[in-house]
Amino acid sequence: MVRQPFSARVNTKDNTPAVIYTDIVPGDKLKITVLPKGGGAENMARLAMLKPAQGRQGIIDFVVNAVDEAGSNPCPPVIVGVGIGGTVERTVMLAKRALMRKVGEPNPDAEVAELEKELLKRINKLGIGPMGYGGRVTALAVHIEVFPAHIASMPVAVNLQCHSARHKEATI
Repeated sequence: MVRQPFSARVNTKDNTPAVIYTDIVPGDKLKITVLPKGGGAENMARLAMLKPAQGRQGIIDFVVNAVDEAGSNPCPPVIVGVGIGGTVERTVMLAKRALMRKVGEPNPDAEVAELEKELLKRINKLGIGPMGYGGRVTALAVHIEVFPAHIASMPVAVNLQCHSARHKEATI
């Protein structure tokens, strides 16, 4: 972490402050999830405010193009997190939250799971391959999280995770 990201960029020397998000939910338990991410993958995040008329095909085009433009930067093969709906900030959080699912675990909604499957197929046809050296496996999985959106909006976010997808959960 650096203190002033746009100028001196002096290292905090302790990797703080941490970036922490909370969700208040009912119950008497606390679930903590840690998801470390490297800059190569995080720097490839993308957000688009699509027109609702662009529909499913607009989402496919945006996500595939985002992975194609990222190329070897996020250290493929990648896990592709996609957020659809909500507001700007919610959409980006959905994309990151999608990365916390077990790799390859489909969304429980059949329509969303089908879109994940189609995106994975199209992304792997890009031929970027491991570390960008070419090949048929550019992505290990595509995970999508969806949230209702305003009738005039269709926000879509992409957050990539390198192949060393590290995350850990603990419930106390």
